[in-house]
Amino acid sequence: MTEYLTVEGGTLAYEVTGSGPLVVLAHGMGDSRAAYRFVAPALVRAGYRVAAVDLRGCGESSVGWSSISRTDIAGDLVALVEHLGGPAVLVGHSVSGGAATIAAAKAPSLITAVVELTPFTRAQHVALGDLRVPRFRRGMVHLLGTGLFGSVGQWKKYLELAYPGPKPADWDARLEQIDAMLREPGRMKAQQQMGRSGAGDAGAQLGNVRCPVLVVQGTLDPDWASPQAEGEAIVAALPPGLGRLEMIAGAGHYPHVQFPEQVVALLSSFLDAARA
Repeated sequence: MTEYLTVEGGTLAYEVTGSGPLVVLAHGMGDSRAAYRFVAPALVRAGYRVAAVDLRGCGESSVGWSSISRTDIAGDLVALVEHLGGPAVLVGHSVSGGAATIAAAKAPSLITAVVELTPFTRAQHVALGDLRVPRFRRGMVHLLGTGLFGSVGQWKKYLELAYPGPKPADWDARLEQIDAMLREPGRMKAQQQMGRSGAGDAGAQLGNVRCPVLVVQGTLDPDWASPQAEGEAIVAALPPGLGRLEMIAGAGHYPHVQFPEQVVALLSSFLDAARA
C-alpha cells in the first residue's frame, strides 16, 4: 500500500512491507520503486522491514521540485528513515548510490550500512580511450539524447543496452510502465534534472562515511568503460576497511533486476555482517 511523506518542496511516495531491521531501497534515474520488485520480497522473507521509496519526480511522488541533486535525495532518505523510526540500511541504485553515501556521512546515527548498486558516486571524467569501448560510447549517445531532448525513445534504447543478455520475464510490461510514467507531465523534466546533477557532492563525502559499504557493479554496465575500475575507485576513497566491491558477471546497469538472486545473496551476507 502506498504511503506518503511530505518534505520541503513536495511529497514522497513509499511502501513498507515486512518486519525486523529497517532497509530502505532507493531506485535510479527514470525508474520507480518497482525496480526492487524482485529484491524487496526476498528481503522481507529474510526477516527485514523493507521500505521502497519513489524518488523526487518519480513513480507516485510529486513533480515540480526546484532541485533534484544527490544531496536533495539524501535529505529525503534521511527524512524517511527518521519518519519510520530508524536506524536503517540504505540501498541505493545509480544516482541513489551517491545519495546514500551523502546520507551516511551526514547522519551516521541513522544509517548503519550502505549498499551502492552500480552507483554514480564520483564526478565523472571521460577519457579519450573510454570512447573506444562500444557499449560505453553507445550508452553515452542515448543518455545525451535523453537529457538534451527529453526523449523517451532514447531512454528506452539506453535501457535495452543497460540490460545486456536475457531480459527479465516481465520486460515488455515493465518497459510500457516506464514509458507511461515518463510521459506524465513533469516526469521527464525530473529525469533531466537528475541527469544534469553532478556527483561531486557525493564524492566529497566518501571520506566522511563511518559505516560499512558494499559496492556492486555489473561487468557489462554501459555507464563506464571499466565498471570494475569505477567500483575500485569508490572503495579506495572510503576510509580504509569500510568498503567492499562485488562484481556480477554479465550484468549491466541493473543487476538487481537482471540477477536478483545473486544480489539478494550479496545483500543478505552483507546485512548479516553489518548487524553482527
